[in-house]
Amino acid sequence: MRILVLSQYFWPESFIINDIVRTLDEQGHEVVVATGKPNYPDGKVFDGYRALGTQRERYLDRIDVVRVPLWPRGGGGARNLILNYLSFVIAGFFCLPSLLRKREFDAILVFAPSPILQAIPAIPLKWIKRAKLALWVQDLWPDSLTATGFVKNPHVLRMVGWLVKGIYRCCDKLLVQSHAFFMPVARYAPKEKIYYFPNSIRGECIAEESTAVPRELIELLNNHFCVVFAGNLGTAQGLDTIVQAAIELRGDPDLRLVLVGSGSRLAWLESQKRSLGLDNLVLPGRFPIQAMPYIFERSSALLVTLSDRDIFSQTVPSKIQAYLAAGKPILASLNGEGARVVIEAGAGLTSPAEQVHALVKNIRELQSMNPLQRKQMGRAGRDYFDRNFEMRSQVKRLVEMLQ
Repeated sequence: MRILVLSQYFWPESFIINDIVRTLDEQGHEVVVATGKPNYPDGKVFDGYRALGTQRERYLDRIDVVRVPLWPRGGGGARNLILNYLSFVIAGFFCLPSLLRKREFDAILVFAPSPILQAIPAIPLKWIKRAKLALWVQDLWPDSLTATGFVKNPHVLRMVGWLVKGIYRCCDKLLVQSHAFFMPVARYAPKEKIYYFPNSIRGECIAEESTAVPRELIELLNNHFCVVFAGNLGTAQGLDTIVQAAIELRGDPDLRLVLVGSGSRLAWLESQKRSLGLDNLVLPGRFPIQAMPYIFERSSALLVTLSDRDIFSQTVPSKIQAYLAAGKPILASLNGEGARVVIEAGAGLTSPAEQVHALVKNIRELQSMNPLQRKQMGRAGRDYFDRNFEMRSQVKRLVEMLQ
């Protein structure tokens, strides 16, 4: 197939769409990527790029990538985020038809984490190229705007709902990453358009030693019972729960909570660590995605947390698939679909979102288990991953749906 993948976020930013594109190419499909200038998550345009102007390059030296200008996210804040979102939509709408004028496509796939607005440039391309349009829904608008407090005005939320309904109407298929997404999406689109297509990752988790991982972190992982959280450190992740758990657990000299990543709440975490004297809370920063299997391999357990909001109970965080693939026991402090996956896999222990004492109890319980019990949990998680989330088989399903 000839497939156009449209996403505001793409390599060298770390998103699962990178590996989806790679796998499509490996399976013999002709793939082109339309995206913006990389600046996530720190808000600064990456070295080698500039915010203005269009750009062409090749991913993996064989996949064409076209980039449109956009306003960088900057240090955050509503103004920068709105300009970031709108700049991609406007630039994509006007620039992509000319950038892609000599290319023909059978299908267009939009990878749609927040904001769903990034699907708008795909709509005229669908008509120009006479291609089928599939939208892979990663975030529920307008529900997520309410949950995060980003938009509170009911009139604005109603207008966003109308916009979402219009976008869905222009799509031929709506792919949802969670079973719990069906009903919220069905409020704005016919049910027959909606298909389950979960997030996935490539299964080869090769834990090669990486020079990007500092020696002191390796020694820490090797010599302590380390519960590792990996990913974005933002408002949705329920980080207050982790800090409170660190307070309750700081009397254990062997236990460490290691938060690998960066995000809008990293500075807050650093201040909490200093002011509360939390030596058991480790903040080593962000590392290349290639280094994560090595870190996971040396972890005692892997931690996923989310805030206690209804919308977050409907999603399965992508890190859960990565944790399952790593074959390590999982500690999940969240509600709904994410907890269901961990329980169904038999891959770890779960507790309700933001319930500090329940999380602490589970951490201590897992720590008290013998290594064989923890290994069995990890193996069960890996087996579940192979059956449900391995990327190569999932991408074959994706192509069938696009056809």
